[in-house]
Formats: sequence, C-alpha cells, structure tokens
Amino acid sequence: MVRSFAKNLSNKKVMGIDGSNIGTMHNVVVDLRTGALIDLVIKPDMAFDTAGFRTEDNFLLVSFEAVRAMKDYIVVDLKMRETKGDGDE
Repeated sequence: MVRSFAKNLSNKKVMGIDGSNIGTMHNVVVDLRTGALIDLVIKPDMAFDTAGFRTEDNFLLVSFEAVRAMKDYIVVDLKMRETKGDGDE
C-alpha cells in the first residue's frame, strides 16, 4: 500500500467497494506498541445506515483490514466489518 501521512487522510471521503457513500474520515486508532493501524474512525454520512456496525460517540469504526484503496477516496470492503459485540474485550 502507498504511504500516506495521517493528516492527508483526515476529511477524505470513505466509500464502499460498491460505490456507496459511507462518510468522511475523522481519525484513526493506532496500537501504540506496534504502530499498527487498527480502525478508521469515520463520521458517517447522514444517509448511511450504521445498524450492525461498531460505533462510538456517533462515529463509525471500521477495521483497517477492510481498506482496499486510498487515493482520492478511501475505499473499504464493508463485508469485512466487525458487527457490534465482535472483538469486544
């Protein structure tokens, strides 16, 4: 994957591989020990149904493993999402 600075990801549009508008990139969750990106924190589009997705404080959390491309848009595979309750510790 191409290197990109985190500040360049902020406010990028996020869409599904099917072309659906998911929302706007807000932040990322990083494992401070390893530096690995864990989740994208997305401000969902008002028309996007967040039911069945992990959310926190009105933001959508999507696993970084679901990212398929990052250029003009961030493209994610929503089939790889973790539903609410999955992976909770």
